[in-house]
Amino acid sequence: MKDPKKYIMVPANSKAKHIEMEADRIPRLREYSNNSPLNKIEWNDRKIGIITSGASYLHAKEVFGDTVSYLKVGFSWPLPDKLFKEFSDGVDKLYVIEENEPYMEQFIKAMGIECIGKEIFSVCGEINPQIIREVMLGEKVEVEHKLDLEVSSRPPALCAGCPHRGIFYALSKHKNKVVVTSDIGCYTLGAMPPLGMGDTVICMGAGITAGIGFDKVNQMADRGKKVFGFVGDSTFFHSGMTGLVNAVYNKSNMVVVILDNRITAMTGHQENPGTGKNISGVESPMIDIEGLVKAIGVKEENIRVIDPYNMDANTNAVKDALEATEPFVIITKQPCALIKDVQKRRANLYCQVNQEKCRKCKTCLRIGCPAISMKDNVVSMDTAMCNGCTVCLQVCPFKAIESFGKEVI
Repeated sequence: MKDPKKYIMVPANSKAKHIEMEADRIPRLREYSNNSPLNKIEWNDRKIGIITSGASYLHAKEVFGDTVSYLKVGFSWPLPDKLFKEFSDGVDKLYVIEENEPYMEQFIKAMGIECIGKEIFSVCGEINPQIIREVMLGEKVEVEHKLDLEVSSRPPALCAGCPHRGIFYALSKHKNKVVVTSDIGCYTLGAMPPLGMGDTVICMGAGITAGIGFDKVNQMADRGKKVFGFVGDSTFFHSGMTGLVNAVYNKSNMVVVILDNRITAMTGHQENPGTGKNISGVESPMIDIEGLVKAIGVKEENIRVIDPYNMDANTNAVKDALEATEPFVIITKQPCALIKDVQKRRANLYCQVNQEKCRKCKTCLRIGCPAISMKDNVVSMDTAMCNGCTVCLQVCPFKAIESFGKEVI
């Protein structure tokens, strides 16, 4: 049924709907909240009352059991004002236990109800039973189970054989000349040592749009730095295309690097418009990234489509990009190393260090591959992790790394 006044929010309709919302809908929702079974009072001893919700309710129950009274909030907008008043009137001392911002606490205090919340609980991090015991009961909890060994720290890193590693390594040779605006995806990890290729991560799509701003400021300040904006294939389709339009339209001098690994890797290997299948795995049109980039207006001579496992191609593409004076796009094309079909094809591929040739120069360690390690001054390769991408082989100046196995066709 058509109802333009309800569904078309032009100013005339929205003004009327705002009045309706404030005068009718929200009050009715608040009344529902006050009577909802999702918001429930558990009366026990009334010296202490705790208003809480979610996991914090379970943590409080673990600490206090049935020795205090609870108001568990499950329907949290609008908050149940009458229920808050009833509960606060029924207890001697009121606490609000909630994680992060004092959402309920501020509402309760605005009602004129005295309560204790962020005076003792931090607005940062999670709440757990140990924190509740310490701040409310003054009990310092000792850790009962301790390991008899020190667990090594495991900083986040690009996977062994990740196709993003090569272009990041090639660009890392020019760290003093570039600003890198990264985006949301696996490639964000390019900012981690030893690659160090990332200066900003803001939101999805900002790998390009933030880069445009940085580029304009760099030009105005005459800093002489080149901006490289990194974005994945799925992110490019989702939020990057409009940024590239902006870059072309505003004559940005930045470089956009589109890392096409044929999947939406970070969030679980979902399909995307460039894979040839829809989200259900049904065959669908495959959107051509290169053709799309050309259609947006990037000149053909300013586009490089490369295999990121080929270090010469990476190096040459970065060199051309640094010299460009117009919008420049590098498209790397190599599937994610964790795609099941890719793992099957490359199951027999691996690299190994020839110890007789190795000079312990540590160049291979600078690519940040977790399959490569050095212990007792010996560089070794974890062949169970390695999938034979050969990036390490290509950067080794002494040809001490050798490739074994064949890809299964």
